Amino acid sequence: MKLGFIGTGNISSDVVTGICKSKIPLKKIFVSPRNKLKSKKLSKKFKKVYITKTNQEVIDKSDWVFLGVLPEVGEKILPSLKFKSNQTVVSFISTINYAQLKKIVKKKVTIVRAIPMPPISLGKGPVAIFPPNKRVKNFFNKIGTTIEIRSEKLSKNFWATSGTMASFYEMLKVLSDWLVKKGLKRIEAQQYITSLYSALAALAAANSKKHLKYFVAESQTPGGLNWQGVNELRKYGYFKSLEKSINNILKRLNKV
Repeated sequence: MKLGFIGTGNISSDVVTGICKSKIPLKKIFVSPRNKLKSKKLSKKFKKVYITKTNQEVIDKSDWVFLGVLPEVGEKILPSLKFKSNQTVVSFISTINYAQLKKIVKKKVTIVRAIPMPPISLGKGPVAIFPPNKRVKNFFNKIGTTIEIRSEKLSKNFWATSGTMASFYEMLKVLSDWLVKKGLKRIEAQQYITSLYSALAALAAANSKKHLKYFVAESQTPGGLNWQGVNELRKYGYFKSLEKSINNILKRLNKV
């Protein structure tokens, strides 16, 4: 199996890293030269990664092609590229929908939209795909957890919630910065905060059949510290602002 990546930004780099660390049988991975720094880093780190001279070369040499460019770049470069019949094309592009991709690609190929997250480099995290595809599902299950979506309209909800990653890290940064201001060393502060939230998420994931409101209730006692924390944030509109932000992201996605 030969894989090709057009666009070697953060997400493509994370996926390539996850693949190279996995047991997925493959011969070579071809990456486009657009982001020279990331491409060279991948080719130096993994023996099976090769940098091509052009985007077309990626397509010509690959069985599966992954699209990891920015939407505006995709709209510019994809129409001029010639895909091969029966090729599998997996798109990470957030605002170019399935119908648009079919029109752009033109050839009779298998097209799947996917939403990988950065932890895929560690072989972890969800990968939402549309439309359902057994081969693509099995592929991503080797480097994460595939979630098949049967409606592109529903898939936009997953794209919207993925827009909260930076907000999550900003929260961890704020908490770590606070500890540093109180006298802790940066590395100790970050180790504590990341370990705490990783463990909390792991506990919820291990009991995923339970409604999350159970954990909200179980992690606080009336008048306690967590009771104070969650109620103050509710009072300040923290959680309503979060929901409003996701709704605004979804509105943006629904315009395409």
